[in-house]
Amino acid sequence: MKDKTSFIPQEADARPSRCPDNSAFKQQKLPAWKPQLTIASVLSSFFLVGTFCLAVGICLVLSANSVREIQIDYTDKCSDCSKLRENSSNWNKECHCSVNFTLKGDILGDVFMYYGLQNFYQNHRRYVISRSDAQLLGRNVNIQKSYCAPFTTYRNGTPMAPCGAIANSMFNDTIELFYNLNSYATEVPLLKTGNSWWTDKNVKFRNPKPDNLSSAFAGTARPPYWQKPVYLLDKEDERNTGYLNDDFIVWMRVSAFATFRNLYRRVRRVRQFADGLPAGNYTFRISYNFPVTKFKGRKHVILSTVVWSGGSNPFLGIAYVVSGTAAVLTGFVITAIHLKLRKKKTYFQK
Repeated sequence: MKDKTSFIPQEADARPSRCPDNSAFKQQKLPAWKPQLTIASVLSSFFLVGTFCLAVGICLVLSANSVREIQIDYTDKCSDCSKLRENSSNWNKECHCSVNFTLKGDILGDVFMYYGLQNFYQNHRRYVISRSDAQLLGRNVNIQKSYCAPFTTYRNGTPMAPCGAIANSMFNDTIELFYNLNSYATEVPLLKTGNSWWTDKNVKFRNPKPDNLSSAFAGTARPPYWQKPVYLLDKEDERNTGYLNDDFIVWMRVSAFATFRNLYRRVRRVRQFADGLPAGNYTFRISYNFPVTKFKGRKHVILSTVVWSGGSNPFLGIAYVVSGTAAVLTGFVITAIHLKLRKKKTYFQK
């Protein structure tokens, strides 16, 4: 009688084992620490976390409420200019309007001016990617291979600078602020630089070389909705023109929501505005260029101060208060359940 092992193929003995190595890591024998959850530790965690969130939330809410802010909607007050701008053939005609308002109290400290848009959706995928980052870095690139279409070139083949839907739809209203004192209007000095992030100004955006921008942008044309080429965005300051223009950089940072605000100017604290904006009568003089009627939008001008926690947005503070309240209430519920079960246990033991 033959041995049964003789029928086993020789290759089976050479087959590698699939068992893990006999090591502490692969055999899960490493020393570990497992927390022992007791009622004291659980309740302490809930109450400590809840108290911390409530304290932070209350501080944030109080800080946001201390911000002084005034918001002026000028959509309807500039309706004549809006009707003019709805006709694209009037793109080269200027239109101005004025909006009067009154500050009942002083706005002390640094005052920031924002423009706000409502019902303007920037979060569409085709809109978000419609730009050429290589072009904005001042490189000589073929924008036909970018996502800028249909705002890449004109019919005659002239490339647009900058290209893309984001740049083409740039907000271009000009807003000036005047202080009316004794029937005399004094222009409030506004700073138009220093409103963008350092990384944008020094990393993400660059003007093409040579330094003479009119020569650097030779052979290109402005986007269709623009009134002047990119190298003339700021005729007074060479460091704030071209792709390095602060208004342009701020606009190129798209918003996630349909209602948003962008920083436009800062009040320069000199003369009677050294402490901020004094109470009194003011006037916004607006050069109206940005139509919003077709997409049922609204336009605002916002004057606001800032605090250590930012602007007048209480959302973060409310979120902390809600989270802290939920944690504290959960702690009380667990305490009640624990006392009830302990009472029953004591009763049955008797």
